[in-house]
Amino acid sequence: MAEILAIKPAAVEGPVVAQLDKGVLRLTLANPPANALSLAVMAALTAELERARADKAVRVIVLSAAGKVFCAGHDLKEMTARRTDADHGKAFFAETFAACATLMQAIVRHPVPVIAEVDGLATAAGLQLVASCDLAIASHEATFCTPGVNIGLFCSTPMVALSRNVSRKHAMEMLLTGETIDAATAKEFG
Repeated sequence: MAEILAIKPAAVEGPVVAQLDKGVLRLTLANPPANALSLAVMAALTAELERARADKAVRVIVLSAAGKVFCAGHDLKEMTARRTDADHGKAFFAETFAACATLMQAIVRHPVPVIAEVDGLATAAGLQLVASCDLAIASHEATFCTPGVNIGLFCSTPMVALSRNVSRKHAMEMLLTGETIDAATAKEFG
């Protein structure tokens, strides 16, 4: 029988559910519809990855998500709300991007393989989450996008991880067009 561990919803904005079964630790983003990476969710994922690092029973980690969206990236509602801070959110944005970097490095440097199981949209920092994993398995429903350019931004958050996984030209195509690609195209890109 699987051992189920859960981070209580009261502890984080969007729950992360951890389930260990026969050496496979499944970490599920469970705050649909967007499964956004709020500061609390990134902290919870990082904590679960660190806990897994110390657990000899964990042989592989699978990142998955509940709902139709794997991960829509950073929690823009959370970030927009902080614009009313005295510094217009600058300190919070810095904290958010530092937490994101810590999470992605926890994935990249993990001693066991980390696999993204994508069955929906992975966009912006959600795409970075996928690209930071050792492997990605995508269903026919999976789509990928770096949409920042569509609102006048350059989606730099996923740029490094993306460019380490696909050719320079494919990365630039995604970053500069903001177009959504399907799983077959993502496989073709690398």
